[in-house]
Amino acid sequence: MKATGIVRRIDDLGRVVIPKEIRRTMRIREGDPLEIYTDREGEVIFKKYSPIGEMTEFAAQYADTLYKTCSLAVAICDRDAIIACAGIPKKDYNDKSLSAELEALVDERSLYTFDGTSEVSLTESGAGTVSCMMPIISEGDIAGCVVSVRRSDGETLSRDIEIKLIQTAAGFLGRQLES
Repeated sequence: MKATGIVRRIDDLGRVVIPKEIRRTMRIREGDPLEIYTDREGEVIFKKYSPIGEMTEFAAQYADTLYKTCSLAVAICDRDAIIACAGIPKKDYNDKSLSAELEALVDERSLYTFDGTSEVSLTESGAGTVSCMMPIISEGDIAGCVVSVRRSDGETLSRDIEIKLIQTAAGFLGRQLES
């Protein structure tokens, strides 16, 4: 754990303000859920809660199935990072932060497809290019997204099939979160 040197007092309602610098660095937005952990030494730890993060193993199996059956390079993401991928190097993509452009597309709550002109990077570091993206919506809230990644060898599925697969995956994962 890293000390920040910032001290805050608890108000009369038991609230504490998380400083803006920390919220920005940790990408915590208004309304984001936080999990609270405690330990025996008296530490209280806040961690961003990711409902889809609890499904990481299931999401990885789903991504592997899409890749093995359709040769579709795919990444499954929560609101901030890639939690599972297949058809692209896991060590280069898993747990990497999403690019700001992709986050903005997810916030629009609709299907995105590459139009042949302006590329959208998958990660903050610029790795991967988004071919198709559909947000995962659960109980009206955005939980993450499913992304097909443009392949460097130029091989692609039919555009309609790719779109349907990504929409199906996002819809299915959203329903799994609801149950």
